[in-house]
Amino acid sequence: MTRQQVREILGTSLLSDVFHANRWDYVFTIRRQGVEPQQRRLTVFFNGELLDHFEGDPMPSEEEFVATLDTRARSGKVPKLEASEEELKKFDPPKDTKEARAANAEDPAKPLPPLPPSYPPLESGR
Repeated sequence: MTRQQVREILGTSLLSDVFHANRWDYVFTIRRQGVEPQQRRLTVFFNGELLDHFEGDPMPSEEEFVATLDTRARSGKVPKLEASEEELKKFDPPKDTKEARAANAEDPAKPLPPLPPSYPPLESGR
């Protein structure tokens, strides 16, 4: 992997040392309210223009990392996914709306209102 490819994946390194041109150091820190800050370090070593090796803290998988960010308490309770007929009735639309829909459904040939002759400009001319 070339230096450019490493830079595209990891971004610009935190430290650029003229005495260690073949070493790039990265520090990743995440701070969230109510959670201890998480910090990971990664050092990338090059041999000329190619990646030679890297060292650093153990990096979690994406799933493990996301799990450490999720601080919501898990209740373990599954919500009730059933509703009685009475509970569903409170979501029924008013009867006059049902009748209006039924009238429109019975007369599908009823013409739609005409479109406007022209639309207003998207930007006002100054």
